[in-house]
Amino acid sequence: MQDRRFPGQQAQGITQTQTGTSLDASAASVLKNTYMLLGLTIAFSALVAFFSMGMPHPGFIITLVGFYGLLFLTSKLQNSVWGIASTFALTGFMGYTLGPIIGMYAGAGAMGIVTDALGLTALVFFGLSAYALITKKDFSFLNGFVMVGFFVLIGATVLSLFTEISGLHLAISCGFVLFSSAIILMQTGSIINGGERNYIMATVTLYVSLYNLFLSLLNIMTALGGDD
Repeated sequence: MQDRRFPGQQAQGITQTQTGTSLDASAASVLKNTYMLLGLTIAFSALVAFFSMGMPHPGFIITLVGFYGLLFLTSKLQNSVWGIASTFALTGFMGYTLGPIIGMYAGAGAMGIVTDALGLTALVFFGLSAYALITKKDFSFLNGFVMVGFFVLIGATVLSLFTEISGLHLAISCGFVLFSSAIILMQTGSIINGGERNYIMATVTLYVSLYNLFLSLLNIMTALGGDD
C-alpha cells in the first residue's frame, strides 16, 4: 500500500497494548492532524461564509468548476506544504458558496433553521466519528454502497435540473445525508486502520462530507418546516 504520509512526518512504531485496543502511533498522528486541520478549515470557511452573506451566489456551474478545480489542485499538492494552502482555498471557496444561502435565510428571519441544521450536522459527525473510534471497525464494506449512491445521486441531481418531479429534491437531500454519513464512517475507519496516511486528503474528504450533510439537512428541515 502506498505511504501517503505528509513530508516531514516521522514513521512511528506501533504503540498497541497487549489487548490490541490502542491506535498505533502513526494512525493517532494522522487522526490528530486531520481533526486539527479540519477544525481550522471549518472556522475559516465559516468566516468566509459570514462575510459573503450579502453577495450573490456564484451559481451551479461556477460552483462545480471551482470545487473540482481546487480539489484537483489539492490532490496534486497533497504531499507538499502547498497542499495546506490549497485546502484552505478549497474550503474558503465552499464557504463563499454557503454565504449567500445563509444570507437568504437571515433575510427571511429563518436563522433558527440554519442553527438547527448546524447543530444536527455536528451531532451526526461527532456521533459517527465516536462510533468509528470506539469500535475501530473497517468500514470498507461500504465502498459498494458509496459508489452506487454517487451515481444515483448525480443522476437524480441532473434530472432535477430539467424536471419538476414532486418530492425529488427532498429525496436527493435524504440520499446525500446517507451518502455523507457513509463517507464519514469510511474515512475515519480508514485513518484508524491504517488505510489513510495523508491528513490533507482526509481533511478534504471529511469537510466535503460535512458541507453536503449540512446543506442536505438544511433542505430537509426547510421542506418539513414549510419554508421552502
